[in-house]
Amino acid sequence: MRTARQPSGTALAGSVIRCAASVGLVATLTVWLAACTTPPKLEPPKVSIVGLQVVKAEVWVQHLKIRLRLHNPNDRDLPVTAVEYTIEIAGQNAASGSYAEKFVVPAHGDAEFDTSVVANLAGALLKLLTHVPSTLVPYRLNGKITLGEGLGRIPFEEYASITP
Repeated sequence: MRTARQPSGTALAGSVIRCAASVGLVATLTVWLAACTTPPKLEPPKVSIVGLQVVKAEVWVQHLKIRLRLHNPNDRDLPVTAVEYTIEIAGQNAASGSYAEKFVVPAHGDAEFDTSVVANLAGALLKLLTHVPSTLVPYRLNGKITLGEGLGRIPFEEYASITP
């Protein structure tokens, strides 16, 4: 007949230490993985129109080349993979566009790029004609910036004015 051996005090202490070490390792890995999967809180970049060129104009459709500037207010570089935007002029939807080439906006720095859009400025122009004459035309630029490195998407919205 066999009898079960009881572990000695030293063997029992070793088992407890190995178990505690395993629990500690699992807890550390869990915290580390959670930190890796949670994107950091980022401030939205400031997006502005810095150039506008009419490429081709027809009565109802205008082909424009727009130069946009992104200013990064964050302490880290922003790896941009895409930008989608809409432009409203005097409260009327005038154009929307996108840009899908990768670039990096340095921390506290700027990056500029050109994008082509097809616009319908007829509604905006009619509204401007009934608006009090001014040398500045108000616009709203809003959209989303898609970031690489698992940082997600950041919405943006800017109100400004341009001189016609």
